[in-house]
Amino acid sequence: MSGTLNKVMLIGHLGDDVKMNYFEGGNCLGRFPLATNETYTNRQTGERVTNTEWHNIVVRNKAAEVCEKYLKKGDKVYVEGRLKTRQWQGEDGNMRYTTEVHVTDFTFLSNKPEPGSNPGAYGGASTSSEAPTQARPVQNSPSSPSLSQEEEDDDLPF
Repeated sequence: MSGTLNKVMLIGHLGDDVKMNYFEGGNCLGRFPLATNETYTNRQTGERVTNTEWHNIVVRNKAAEVCEKYLKKGDKVYVEGRLKTRQWQGEDGNMRYTTEVHVTDFTFLSNKPEPGSNPGAYGGASTSSEAPTQARPVQNSPSSPSLSQEEEDDDLPF
């Protein structure tokens, strides 16, 4: 096989609200930490152990604005994208590195109450007519227009 693949799929909870950066020309960037958990039982002690891994998530332009509007700290989200490592020189002169997930698709997984409804009465399974956060994945790649996947999904029988 001569090709390569750089693809990441994560389901986790936001560790903070989406932080936005706006640039000249109308582009913007949203960043937020995402926590994923691994839980297992220690065979020697019998206790449950949970390890949390933190991921730096980056979303661009319209998708970033949608995330900022609907996602809050603690919300559950599915993100799909690619890994990108950046480097820079710190104030102390040492090289610093960070690895980020640059998102191409995402789906909100947390249930959100509709405006005007009783938040305590919310729960259970969600339907497509509930909140705007029950959207299909948003495409955010420079080669394809945003929401192009939505048009393709309409032909599926399920």
